[in-house]
Amino acid sequence: MTVTAYTLAVLLDLFCLFLGYRFWFQPGPAAAGYGVPADPRGDAGAYLSIKGLRDGTLGVLGLVLLAAAGARAEAWFMVCVALVPLLDTVIVLRHGGAKAVAFGIHFATAVVVLISAGLLFAV
Repeated sequence: MTVTAYTLAVLLDLFCLFLGYRFWFQPGPAAAGYGVPADPRGDAGAYLSIKGLRDGTLGVLGLVLLAAAGARAEAWFMVCVALVPLLDTVIVLRHGGAKAVAFGIHFATAVVVLISAGLLFAV
């Protein structure tokens, strides 16, 4: 179980880094994948960069916590971070995005993050 817990945590942290990279360097496709398309050349460009910064920072912080403080600290971090995809679900729904994206991507991600936290607590 320890290998699974650590592997899932690292993969989720790396996924956050990937999302951050994508919002910085491919903001249009990243926004469409998020569920609320936005034009990165207009006013939305700053918000897409902010989202990239947020996601990338969470990925780095998760990796640092896991390496420096261990599984329990990472587990609590994951519990807190699960709020992000939960609220992303609400954002997509409030802005006319597809329910399939809201629940199939964002809500499902929150569930996986909470599962990861549970596995880390059990280590």
